Amino acid sequence: MISLLKQLCALDGVSGWEDEVRDYIRAAAAPYADEVREDVMGNLLVFRRGRSAGKTVMAAAHMDEVGLIVRGATDDGYLRFGTAGGIDRRVLLAKGVRCGTDKLPGVIGLKAVHLSRPSERENIPAINELYIDIGASSKDEALKKVPLGEPCAFDTEPEAFGKGLFKAKAIDDRAGCAVMLRLLEERPAYDTWFVFTVQEEVGLRGARTAAYALKPDMALILEGTTAADLPDCEGTQRVCAPGGGVVLSYMDNSAVYDRGLFERLRELADSEKIPWQLKRAVAGGTDAGAIQRSRSGVPVAGLSAAVRYIHSPVSVVSPEDIENQYKLAKMFLM
Repeated sequence: MISLLKQLCALDGVSGWEDEVRDYIRAAAAPYADEVREDVMGNLLVFRRGRSAGKTVMAAAHMDEVGLIVRGATDDGYLRFGTAGGIDRRVLLAKGVRCGTDKLPGVIGLKAVHLSRPSERENIPAINELYIDIGASSKDEALKKVPLGEPCAFDTEPEAFGKGLFKAKAIDDRAGCAVMLRLLEERPAYDTWFVFTVQEEVGLRGARTAAYALKPDMALILEGTTAADLPDCEGTQRVCAPGGGVVLSYMDNSAVYDRGLFERLRELADSEKIPWQLKRAVAGGTDAGAIQRSRSGVPVAGLSAAVRYIHSPVSVVSPEDIENQYKLAKMFLM
């Protein structure tokens, strides 16, 4: 699992620019697929014929990651940017990024501490006060190297660390993509579309299009979810924790998960002695929201891995949790 995570998290796929991730997954999925197609949004749909007829299942994980989008440049060659997806600007200062399709190295900069007033140092800079330094000396040079609208992904080396942990950018949701690639190796119980979606981080857009076209009888969403197991988080703020098992969700800000499917997952986890934990706070959202609301409605279930420091340049996860996410999804689908 760690080897697969390293490969997936090393790829850049800021929302709307998922090409590199999609190409990797297409090649990895091809040997097991009965059909592979890409829709107008850029979702990758991989079909596995089931052992029994009568139902169509949709499994979904999103390929995109939060990142930055170039919106301009200063006269002296610094890039101005906006965010793609929900990013707390406090995590951006002095971070390395890979800019544009050529992946030019850049650094997110701010006025040096020696030059800032005490009042400035007490406040979090707005996005429009930050810039990306790519070593350009003029506006024309900067925008020639990284044109307007091109993405910048966090420059983070994926690696194992600590006791059974793994750190990287884009764990949300390359963890789900890794699980789906493993699941593709098995023949499912029913006809199943494994959908690697786009633009989840900017409004669940790819999943809506895919679900509308496929009209599945049910859907399973494989995700990463916020952990919040930090020292200053207490009680229900501690949503879940890396190392605590696969996360089962009953509700989030995008969907109320189907009660019957939720109970089925819980029963399977208990019967197979697969470690699991409940998501203890209603927070975040997933492709489940868009899939559930498509056409006449789709019953949805969700399995997640607890991700510490989600939506930041460096997130942390337990590969064992992802392995348990895979085991439970396999029991559910196969």
